[in-house]
Amino acid sequence: MLLTFLSWLGGVLAVLFAILLGYVAYRYWYHMGRLPKATPRSLKSKPVPSTWRDDEVTFTWVGHSTILINLFGTKILTDPVLGEKLGLRIAGVHFGPNRYTPPALEFAEIGDVDIILISHAHMDHVDLPSLRQLARTSIHVITAKNTSKLIARMPFGSYEEIAPHESVRTANGVKVTAIPVRHWGNRFPWNTDYGYNGYVIEKNGVRILYPGDTAYISFEALPQAFGSIDIAFMPIGAYKPDAYQAAHCTPEQAWEMFKQSGAKWLVPIHWNTFVLSEEPVHEPIQRLLAAAGEEKNRIVIEEQGETFVLPVT
Repeated sequence: MLLTFLSWLGGVLAVLFAILLGYVAYRYWYHMGRLPKATPRSLKSKPVPSTWRDDEVTFTWVGHSTILINLFGTKILTDPVLGEKLGLRIAGVHFGPNRYTPPALEFAEIGDVDIILISHAHMDHVDLPSLRQLARTSIHVITAKNTSKLIARMPFGSYEEIAPHESVRTANGVKVTAIPVRHWGNRFPWNTDYGYNGYVIEKNGVRILYPGDTAYISFEALPQAFGSIDIAFMPIGAYKPDAYQAAHCTPEQAWEMFKQSGAKWLVPIHWNTFVLSEEPVHEPIQRLLAAAGEEKNRIVIEEQGETFVLPVT
């Protein structure tokens, strides 16, 4: 009797798994079929982090939402995604987009990192294979509430979770404050308790705004809460179809939020790396430059691999 029941249960689970796999495949191919076709491109610039000075603030856009920052000698890496593909492998089948633009840095070229900053658990921000290759006991990870379980078994030196309006100060003298953004945190439909953050990063009087992913939200309160902000890394892609704007800002909204934040310099991110939405691949930067108009010189990086050194004031 028990063997009969177990056999029946195994059959039911196999059918349910097949249905789930079929649904995932259908949704994936339906979505991918609606995306613009783009020919993979190469890099124009190659950063050399080993030459960066520890008495300056230097950074490069590695790709998507991954930024390598040398903040007065503290090396910070945001939402590291360095692989050739995103998504899942189920029964040997890959579900997820291939990389459109290669990462500006390979793992070995990134060098020693002190802090990894994770905004939320979406697969284009938490890439587990990338994190496994980066894991070192010298690295401290700061992530959103209820998401540290994704990295808990990796050999990082330490990690902690924070929620919006909470701050931590690291041993390197860096203060990180989580700020609220308009997005969502689920990695899978059942991860309803996963948090999502933007961040303000501070050291030696320099302040950096990293919102992660966000739809339009007012940043007018940031200058009063933190003082002058030097650099804002603003997401500008994944806004079409219009329904996506519930979780992703348009380039024009990104420019407005940048101006509200009072930041001096803007670095557009979250575009031109993976084809995730229906807008043409190069449209986000064209619309951002148009929105900036005569102030477009405040947009300091437009290509993966470009390097910027914060001017001394």
